[in-house]
Amino acid sequence: MDKLLQFGRRALFYIRVLSGYEERRIRSFRLGLDKRLKQAEERKAAIRKMPEQAILGEVRRMVEEMQTLNKTLEETESAIEEYFKPIDKEAEALMKIQLEGEERSMKDMVKVMQQQALFKQAEAGKVTNTLQTEKNQQTQNLASDTTPQKT
Repeated sequence: MDKLLQFGRRALFYIRVLSGYEERRIRSFRLGLDKRLKQAEERKAAIRKMPEQAILGEVRRMVEEMQTLNKTLEETESAIEEYFKPIDKEAEALMKIQLEGEERSMKDMVKVMQQQALFKQAEAGKVTNTLQTEKNQQTQNLASDTTPQKT
């Protein structure tokens, strides 16, 4: 009986193979397997892309935050500059006044030093004049001492 069943199964298999039914079944099974493999690979690729997409999204978000932070920093910086402009102008005016005062004092000091130098030169000239006059007097005295006096 088992042999009869096996013979019947074999006969049906041969009939199916010869009729093309088994070949179509194998093709459809293979196509189904290929389809499931492609879907699994697509899911795998999507899963692999998800971390990349998450990372890229995070990077984009961070870049946007940095750009907004830069904008706020620039706005704050310009507001600070606007706030301190009057103070800077006052400080600049004070510095100009101080520099002008220092220039005046330097010019005054130069004038005083020039006057002192002229005064010293004048004193030195007087001293040399007095020395020359003394020498002249001495030479005249010597000359008069050596000349015979008429009486």
